Amino acid sequence: MTAHTEEAGVPAPTVEAAGDAPPRTDRSERLSALAQQHGALVTLVIAMVVASLSFDTFLTGDNLENMALSSAFLAVVALGMTFVIVTGGIDLSVGSLFALGGVLAAWGSRYGTVVALLLPLAVCGLIGLVNGLLIARVRLAPFIVTLAAMLGARGLLLALTDEGSRTYLVDKESFLATLGQGTLLGVGVPVWITLALFAAGAVALRRTRFGQYVYAVGGNEDAGALMGAPVARTKITVYTLSGLCAGLAGALNAAWLASGVTILGTGMELEAISAVVIGGTLLTGGSGFISGSLVGVLLLKVIQNVINQIGSLDSAYQQVVSGAFLAVVVIAQTWLGRRRRVL
Repeated sequence: MTAHTEEAGVPAPTVEAAGDAPPRTDRSERLSALAQQHGALVTLVIAMVVASLSFDTFLTGDNLENMALSSAFLAVVALGMTFVIVTGGIDLSVGSLFALGGVLAAWGSRYGTVVALLLPLAVCGLIGLVNGLLIARVRLAPFIVTLAAMLGARGLLLALTDEGSRTYLVDKESFLATLGQGTLLGVGVPVWITLALFAAGAVALRRTRFGQYVYAVGGNEDAGALMGAPVARTKITVYTLSGLCAGLAGALNAAWLASGVTILGTGMELEAISAVVIGGTLLTGGSGFISGSLVGVLLLKVIQNVINQIGSLDSAYQQVVSGAFLAVVVIAQTWLGRRRRVL
């Protein structure tokens, strides 16, 4: 039963009887949001506990170090991908840019560490900038533009390496090699660089005006433009950032391997997208978490490591499990999103 009073022509607040209390939608919505944001972290913890109980070698220092290092390079790529996907876009070129960045870093190492680092950043960043311009200014589809960039970057890579027959080496005594192979407090330098980049990325996405623009463009581009968000500039920036991250990851990987390996990066764009989505970022844009992408990368690497620990399974099962896991996550995200809209 509802009672209404009016004073000065303004209705008083409605008083609901005990039996007519509204459903607890706030609590349900919070639970759905927590599941989307922290579900990957809970799954990661469970996976690590099960793996540590099942395999004696899982929690050894060498195994954890190898997982951390192999995760670092993919994580840097996933960092740039997170910004792109939050805007509602996609970047299929990062795998080829990763490989190209490694080759450019190894080639440039003969001229010093500065050239070895700046060259892949300049070239890969420029390709990302072109992607952003075509998507934002010419209004081409991100899928088509970045697919073309993926093929173009791979072609440039093959041209630089004589169809892959030439491998450029990094002097193991150089600072570049130390940057990739050195340790700080017992942890590889690439891991520290990755953590620093993720901290900066989290601040940029959650605490800056640019981050607000990224969310606004991904949530509703037209509404964001009406609110004053520079839609085109934001898109150009995130695709440039994605190219820079892919090039840097490739340079760090070349420093770690002491060579520019031409066959790397194939399928890496799909791994990066998987990690970002598993971490809670919606493919439709407008919602995402930097920390979630890091958790998604770690979860993928734990799954791959467990399959390697089993030993009797072929490495192809890594792709099968990762694909199935991604499908489950996307279905769960879709269900949670619909549930929150209903509530």
